[in-house]
Amino acid sequence: MDAIEKALQKLTSKERSRVKDVLTKLAAGKLQGLDIKKLQGRDDIFRVRKGDLRIVYRAKEGAVLILLIERRSEKTYDSI
Repeated sequence: MDAIEKALQKLTSKERSRVKDVLTKLAAGKLQGLDIKKLQGRDDIFRVRKGDLRIVYRAKEGAVLILLIERRSEKTYDSI
């Protein structure tokens, strides 16, 4: 089981639904309405904020690679 699947299992069903909605929009390239911010010092890594959840992803040549799905904490961005 990879880290993303593990992270999704820790979420409530309501949170999983929110994440699925965000991931669907990212995959379709429909970024309007999402709270997206580029991470400091990185040109290709972004975060989406949805409530207290953070989805960190890398955008490269039209592809989206999910790096992290977590609840916001002091250590959320330490591993990136």
